[in-house]
Amino acid sequence: MLNFNEPAATDSPATAPAPSDPGRTTSITPLEMRQTSFTSGWRGYSREAVRSFLVEASESYEQALRENERLRHDIERLQGSIRQYQDLEGGLKNTLLHAQKVADDVRANAALEAERLVKEAQGRAELMMMAAQNRVEDAQREIDGLRLRRREAEANVESIIASLHSTLEFIRDQQRDSRVVPLRPAI
Repeated sequence: MLNFNEPAATDSPATAPAPSDPGRTTSITPLEMRQTSFTSGWRGYSREAVRSFLVEASESYEQALRENERLRHDIERLQGSIRQYQDLEGGLKNTLLHAQKVADDVRANAALEAERLVKEAQGRAELMMMAAQNRVEDAQREIDGLRLRRREAEANVESIIASLHSTLEFIRDQQRDSRVVPLRPAI
């Protein structure tokens, strides 16, 4: 506690500790401001005015210290919140990166699967086309075989008709000739 009640060496109005006092390690507290007393000189300051000023100054200073402490706590709390949000942001970034990687993998797998399905469908289509072509060729061979058999049948029928026609001509010729001399068997 500061006490300035010792007699002044001069007639100065009030003496206070110098701001750069080497023995002083902390700043003046509001309590020290309230309890500081000044020596009175012949024409010194009014004790009541100085005391009133010091009380008012100490209250303002105390209020400033409280506000400063409250703000320090708010800063610590907000820094804690910022750390939480930064951690959350880091987690979200990691999650987004992972989700992007998964989406890229799914997209790549889907493209590969689509390509495989297209190749498989093309292979099946080619097999179906080859099978259809084989059936067409088989049908064409069968048609060709049936046409050949028809021509053979037509040729056989024509041959039979020609043979029958020859036979009929022969028979007619025979009947014309038989009128001339009939053959009778001998008894």
